[in-house]
Amino acid sequence: MDLNTKKVKKNAYRITKVRGKSALRIRIPGGHLPAEHLRTIQHIADTFGNGTVHLTVRQGFEVPGIPYEKMPEVNKLIQPIIEGLGINHGNPGDGYPSAGTRNISACIGERVCPFACYDTTAFAKRIEKAVYPHDFHFKIALTGCPNDCAKIRLHDFGIIGMTHPQFEAERCVNCKACIKFCKKKSVEALTEGNWQPDKNDEKCIGCGECVLNCPTSAWTRSREKYYRLTIMGRTGKRNPRLSEDFIKWVDEDSIIKIICNTYKYVDKFLDRGAPGGKEHIGYIVDRTGFEEYKKWAMEGVTLGPLAELKHTVYWGGKWY
Repeated sequence: MDLNTKKVKKNAYRITKVRGKSALRIRIPGGHLPAEHLRTIQHIADTFGNGTVHLTVRQGFEVPGIPYEKMPEVNKLIQPIIEGLGINHGNPGDGYPSAGTRNISACIGERVCPFACYDTTAFAKRIEKAVYPHDFHFKIALTGCPNDCAKIRLHDFGIIGMTHPQFEAERCVNCKACIKFCKKKSVEALTEGNWQPDKNDEKCIGCGECVLNCPTSAWTRSREKYYRLTIMGRTGKRNPRLSEDFIKWVDEDSIIKIICNTYKYVDKFLDRGAPGGKEHIGYIVDRTGFEEYKKWAMEGVTLGPLAELKHTVYWGGKWY
């Protein structure tokens, strides 16, 4: 059949190695979905695919073995999933309008994990609403605490949850549990002061170990949510590297604004002749320089009083 492969890929189907067959990619922002949608995915796999489902590294589903001519029928079937997960879409029944921005992945977050500092799924969905659909090649991941179970430093944007620990001296019994666990499980930001812990604010990474291990609740999580935003990590052939810190103690609104500004930056500086019209953002930053990127990223962003913005960022990594 006559097939527009660019249109197929944009519709979130993969052109596979099996002649005449595609694979449907299903977005699950934040990696969390109601179990009822699994029945729809099974039905698509059994009726139109080869009876299998692949769980992707980005927490989505991929259903292989779908004939090209069956894609319109499958698009109608996945509409309840698209709407049920609150994903922005075009005409109902046409499937996904874009596949450029990859599924936004996240650890399980504070809904389940006691270490997490925020609801990772809720924030992932908020970012999804702000950036999808889009054809640019962005990878975004969220993790609830500095343990980084989501491996966010391999992404263009990595978001680490932080808490700004609040201390009530009248509750402290000087048991030193917070000092002990900060030393053993974190960065040793707490030391023994005048019969109570002394916190080094510059060293604190906002992990919350002091909160989790204080038997008298002298340490509590801050009501405000804070994050560490890292930028321009990537895998790939030429220059894989870990992301570097950009802003510490940053708020949600600022993160979303920075990501949206980066889409404008990429639209301006993208190498349109790159293979497939795709280019990792980090390569663009390497080409234009960090100062140019920062100028675009911080346009209209008003940071909170605790925020610490890096004035210069350097990346290492393996060069080929």
